[in-house]
Amino acid sequence: MTSVTLNIPVVETERLILRGHRMEDLDAMVEFFAGDRNTYVGGKMDRSDCWRAMLRGMGHWAMRGYGLWHIEEKATGKAAGWAGILHHIDWPEAELAYALFEGFEGKGFAIEAATAARDYAAHNFDIDAPASLIAPANNRSLALAKRMGATYEKDAVVLGTACQVWRHPSSLIQAGTS
Repeated sequence: MTSVTLNIPVVETERLILRGHRMEDLDAMVEFFAGDRNTYVGGKMDRSDCWRAMLRGMGHWAMRGYGLWHIEEKATGKAAGWAGILHHIDWPEAELAYALFEGFEGKGFAIEAATAARDYAAHNFDIDAPASLIAPANNRSLALAKRMGATYEKDAVVLGTACQVWRHPSSLIQAGTS
């Protein structure tokens, strides 16, 4: 049997670990995509669809050299969501994307993970000041982008879906390393 090794960096914050996908994350993804919190990140998916989504995520790391990390809560070891950089073939640019699983919201995990992903991308992937493509009705994501210092740039249509482009501030300028 041939195996492929991907070098997905591990990023740690005070309370979280951002890491590559693992088989044991599948059940948490299935639960997330079976519920109602998935409206703005692809809609409902069954177990097979979630499996394919995980494989696409791994392929993103292999093809682009960056992608989404699974968010793991350090205190419990539980999968809490994902955050990272996506740049699908038909998207206009790299996007900072994030989502939390049910039960992990309201603890500051989203801003902690998204900020860590944004900063890591600036310093290691040469992706500074990324955009977030946000559905106009996704109030939680809009609020998070604003808390992170992102500013509204324009309305857009990506893959036939209306969204707003929110531009995140430069992590390099904030760190004084530009």
